[in-house]
Amino acid sequence: MTIPVEKSSAYVISHFKNQHERAATAHLQPLKPAITVSHQTGAGVHEIAERLAHVLQTTEFKGRHAWAVFDRQLMEKTLVEHRWPKELAEKIMEDRRPFIDELMDDLFDLRPPSWVLVPQVVETMLRLAIAGHAILVGHGATVVTAKLPNVFHVRLTGSLPRRIERVQKFRNLTPVDAAKFVRKEDRGREKYFKAHFHARLDNELLYDLVINTDRVSNAVAVIAEGALRFFSTL
Repeated sequence: MTIPVEKSSAYVISHFKNQHERAATAHLQPLKPAITVSHQTGAGVHEIAERLAHVLQTTEFKGRHAWAVFDRQLMEKTLVEHRWPKELAEKIMEDRRPFIDELMDDLFDLRPPSWVLVPQVVETMLRLAIAGHAILVGHGATVVTAKLPNVFHVRLTGSLPRRIERVQKFRNLTPVDAAKFVRKEDRGREKYFKAHFHARLDNELLYDLVINTDRVSNAVAVIAEGALRFFSTL
């Protein structure tokens, strides 16, 4: 069986992204601030993102704008907006499944394949970034919003031992299981990023700020200060 090129996830996503990006940048007034946070597994992104939203909400314009974090919520929002069962968010990972698996799922309506779902996620991310006061975690948000001048891009990193230690405590895993989890999640994100966006997560030129959370204990304050300085130029 010949697989048509239109079924290539990266092909569809690239064309979809360019189309919606042009439409988005044509309606950017007034600009509202937004942040993307890329991260290595176990770098503390969930706590940092939630605390960052609170800090920004209480400092920017004296709390007149409510900031929201979209991580797993991003996937749930996308599924709801496009009338997929919300429960699918539990099964969808930042990973690259074999094409034949996706094709079979598509044929039997088990779950949306990447060439359908990822463009929908891209659409949702662009809309949230333009609406502003959103912190978008993962899912390629850094690349998706790269041409939007109102978005501040952050990357959280850390040493492998320290990240494994965090995951072990957070998920109550053994050291061996925590190490397996971290490596699997990191590989999944790298594959997802490369397959759908033709980019590398470790490309520091994608980010306005890169923080090693092993060494920077006040990451939230550093990000908030950098973001507010960035937003002051809008």
